[in-house]
Amino acid sequence: MAQNYWNTALYEQQHAFVWQYGESLLELLAPKAGERILDLGCGTGQLTEKIAESGAFVHGIDSSLSMIAKAKANYPQISFAVADARNFQVEQPLDAVFSNAVLHWIKQPDAVINCVEKALKPGGRFVAEFGGKGNVGAIVQALLSVLSEIGCEEPEALNPWYFPSIGEYAVLLEKQGFEVTYAVLFDRPTPLEGGSAGMVNWVEMFAGGFLSGLSDDVRSHVINAVAERLRSALYRDGNWIADYRRIRVVAIKNSY
Repeated sequence: MAQNYWNTALYEQQHAFVWQYGESLLELLAPKAGERILDLGCGTGQLTEKIAESGAFVHGIDSSLSMIAKAKANYPQISFAVADARNFQVEQPLDAVFSNAVLHWIKQPDAVINCVEKALKPGGRFVAEFGGKGNVGAIVQALLSVLSEIGCEEPEALNPWYFPSIGEYAVLLEKQGFEVTYAVLFDRPTPLEGGSAGMVNWVEMFAGGFLSGLSDDVRSHVINAVAERLRSALYRDGNWIADYRRIRVVAIKNSY
């Protein structure tokens, strides 16, 4: 799953776009007072709190100890717990499971979908957004290229992400008892915080899986080489743009 330790201060200060873009996903969720909702991969809790504002009973889970500690500090009135999206259980069936910017970190999508299906009431809804096919394609290609040049064998095996097509993901949902009622794949060029250091910060924060096992010097060289390679395509007027592509999906658990 996602890396288990996150720099939560850096996440909140320079990568707030992760949850800010997810705010419009709440319109698809349309939480109602009294509903029981799980925020799957809640991070530091901003969207969990917005769900709670609807009057729903919301619980947030994340695999990262540091994220959950920060979420509890941010919103002590909300229930948060450390749990794995591939293997979680709920005490009572849920009206909805919500997930923003998490599922692309999990290379076992069947396990996640199975847990979600078991957690929902018949007719309950699963509302999610995550990286889709082609997400950060230019960044991934630059990482693979630079790693190959420094002698890394099979750098593709280091890729920590799962970016499915709509068709691929819809089939997985349907196999496990869901009806897909909404699915879209769209480009979302995303400005990065940090000015000229934006891409270096992004790679440090999110692409660590590609860099595992490298010495500090080699790691720094790779990150800077990747940024330089991407400059002509993704750097504009003093700011970096990440080439995001996102999937949004709404799926309903069959009632039969």
